[in-house]
Amino acid sequence: MFVDELEFRVAGGRGGDGCVSFHREKFVTRGGPNGGDGGRGGDVVLQASPHENTLFHLAGRPLYGARNGQPGGTSDMTGASADDLVLDVPLGTQVFDADRGNLLRDLTDAGESFVVARGGRGGRGNARFATATNRTPREAESGRPGEERRVRLSLKLIADVGLVGLPNAGKSTLLATLSRARPRIAAYPFTTLEPHLGIVPFPDGGSIVMADIPGLIEGAAEGRGLGHQFLKHVERTRALLQLVDCSALADTDPLEAWRIVLAELRGYSDELARRPRLVVATKVEDDDSRAAAARLRAETGEVVVELSAVTRGGLEQLLGYLRRLR
Repeated sequence: MFVDELEFRVAGGRGGDGCVSFHREKFVTRGGPNGGDGGRGGDVVLQASPHENTLFHLAGRPLYGARNGQPGGTSDMTGASADDLVLDVPLGTQVFDADRGNLLRDLTDAGESFVVARGGRGGRGNARFATATNRTPREAESGRPGEERRVRLSLKLIADVGLVGLPNAGKSTLLATLSRARPRIAAYPFTTLEPHLGIVPFPDGGSIVMADIPGLIEGAAEGRGLGHQFLKHVERTRALLQLVDCSALADTDPLEAWRIVLAELRGYSDELARRPRLVVATKVEDDDSRAAAARLRAETGEVVVELSAVTRGGLEQLLGYLRRLR
């Protein structure tokens, strides 16, 4: 299941308590203090991983807490510090303080990490409190509590190319044709309810990442349906392929479909509307669909690539465009 918004509490581990202890051995009646310090509590760390593409694996738990540090021991033994709790998140995860609403970190690079809750410092043992006037201190510090906060994670997928269009425009079919991704495909609207990523390889080597964004509807930029949830994933793409169904069975006239999607991109963000974009006429497999694609090209003044996933017509031209994005 694809999850791109999540909220939970994080808590760093508590530091271990310091130890009160005195040196004891035969013939030594009054040994000095030798209580060790407590170990540090573990941090809670978020780490960007290229092996994750959803936040689903973190869902279902209200709290992620690191382990506590161990108490100090006798003979000046320092307690063991706790291991950090490392939570892998997808590239493109934004970390917000859920209570204040401010952005804490945007994790976009593989291996990038952020300590979201620090563990507490271990308490000092009584050996630390010995002075010239107090040679037998019987006090030690308690370990400090770790940081706690509520965080909200918001995922914005990172891809080279985003596929946009009305429902049933052929986005999932194109992604499946060009990559090994296997999104759900069916001949009815809203088959895709979550974004999918696929790697598109080139015959001469190299590849790009393509994102299939669920079908937009009119009013998506104002949040109708799941518009904002879907459109945010387009923000980090370098270019867009705007797919338009030109078949006789299309639910919407091709020119109107082109207008609706472009209006939604502009309504969401002016910058998004200026993103490099190529119009792809899909399901062009007969004279009527070719005529519809020609009319789309003439009336919009845009470069329009005619494509058929069935005959694979136009794929070479499309791959040439995608290759230039590398």
